[in-house]
Amino acid sequence: MPEWIRKLLFWGFIAFLIYFMAFRPDGASSMFKALGAGLVAMFQGLGDFLTGLMT
Repeated sequence: MPEWIRKLLFWGFIAFLIYFMAFRPDGASSMFKALGAGLVAMFQGLGDFLTGLMT
């Protein structure tokens, strides 16, 4: 993928996030909460797996 397309997509994504947080703060906060909960669940599962290996 050409570098200018990657830059365009990156800055477009950043602009969308700023727009989303500015005009839909409730939706943005619930989306980030869900992403955070998903990451916590993934790391908890990894921790449980490693604990199971060690015992």
